[in-house]
Amino acid sequence: MDGSSLDPSTLCLFDVDGTLTAPRQVVTPVMAQFLQKLRTRVQVGVVGGSDLKKIKEQLGEDVIQNYNYVFAENGLVAYKNGQLLGVQSIQNHMGEELLQSFINFCLNYMANIKLPKKRGTFVEFRNGMLNICPVGRSCTQEERLEFYELDQKEKIREKFVAVLQEEFKGKGLSFSIGGQISFDVFPDGWDKRYCLELIEKTHSSVHFFGDKTKPGGNDHEIYSDPRTIGHEVSCPEETQGLCEQLFFS
Repeated sequence: MDGSSLDPSTLCLFDVDGTLTAPRQVVTPVMAQFLQKLRTRVQVGVVGGSDLKKIKEQLGEDVIQNYNYVFAENGLVAYKNGQLLGVQSIQNHMGEELLQSFINFCLNYMANIKLPKKRGTFVEFRNGMLNICPVGRSCTQEERLEFYELDQKEKIREKFVAVLQEEFKGKGLSFSIGGQISFDVFPDGWDKRYCLELIEKTHSSVHFFGDKTKPGGNDHEIYSDPRTIGHEVSCPEETQGLCEQLFFS
């Protein structure tokens, strides 16, 4: 990229877990400082499946002031330059009957899974999605890693999603496995591509950086979308190095 001036037509859009931070960990001062440096060259945004509270825990309470865009819950809760753009509701979209049927099925399925540990908050209700967590979101970091290692071997989440896809076929639901312990459920089209509808007329070039880019991962759809230039990364250090190469060399 030429020179040192700001190019407002270019947007760098980052996943959070595994891309800007270690999973569910706080951003390092080095990365936080680099992202502000990057804002002198391009517009910068973050898009996460987590709700705004969790994004703030990782990127700071002032996250909506520190970035041009913050898209929580895949953009279903969206901020631009510190101002709320809009909020979508999965409850209104799905209707109470389907919502309860789905939640009841998930709870019954999880009751029959034997794990080394189980904690609390197995279904988290967000504005634009449901987050399903077999081990329970209140698990410790050690318990999180224990489940993740087991899931890598036994494909617990992958098998769970396959059952749900069959049980609720034709109901207009999509499933996305991200992070280490859970997966998201949302109406078709409400994956991370949703945020592109809010920015595609403003930015001629959108670079997306994410780690879960393979099919079934929660970065796959936006990574492979023709409206973005997709970059697969494996850790925050790789993200920073790639951005240095693209925008500062």
